[in-house]
Amino acid sequence: MEFPKPQATCDGGDLDCGSGLLLIIKKSMDPLEPGQVLEVRSRERTVAEDLPAWCRMVKHEFLGSQPHATDVSYFIRKGGTENHLEQDLEAARGYQWAVRVRSNTSTTAKVYSRNHTFMSGQPADFSVNVDAPSSVDYLLGALGSCLTTGFQMNASRRGLVVDAAELSLKGKLHNVLFHLQLEEDGNPSFSEINGSFYVSSPEEEEKLKEIWQLTLERSPIYQTLCSQVKIAINLSIIL
Repeated sequence: MEFPKPQATCDGGDLDCGSGLLLIIKKSMDPLEPGQVLEVRSRERTVAEDLPAWCRMVKHEFLGSQPHATDVSYFIRKGGTENHLEQDLEAARGYQWAVRVRSNTSTTAKVYSRNHTFMSGQPADFSVNVDAPSSVDYLLGALGSCLTTGFQMNASRRGLVVDAAELSLKGKLHNVLFHLQLEEDGNPSFSEINGSFYVSSPEEEEKLKEIWQLTLERSPIYQTLCSQVKIAINLSIIL
């Protein structure tokens, strides 16, 4: 099937329609005149179902899709209705994330986050086997997942192939004994976080390093922590 030549192209990588792809599309669509065509490149399989539904809702014409070796091109003809880009961007800027936490036992709490619940243990403990990860574990996990998924997302939006990525982190507190009330003086906060980020990819090393720096710069969790805690994460590329 032949598609019209697009007047603009955007690449959503692995993003789905609920995690920022629609904002990318709207920003790319905004300068176009009604009737002009936008090509959306994506590697996320759910886009095939969600994007046509969104086009119907906002009165754009979904023209179809064209598969490639590593992604799919979706073609959209801009409709004549206003897409309220600025309002959508402002809503994204002002969005607030919310969780609810209830005590479960003397050493665990249940966390409610959107359509998920999970258990959290004590602020810090030393046991190998625990009923639930500690708050310290979750902080390290939040940093690790933010960087790992962020790296994958940034790489995919630039058409780079990442075969596998794994981040190993270790964190140390200034004085956990102060937290446990075994000492009267001290600081219970993190003193340092160290780790290694392993990436297996056929891409050029310099491109992967650029993606890693971009990931650190744009990471909400890393940027929140790095001004308060010494963080040293080594990038190890496996070609």
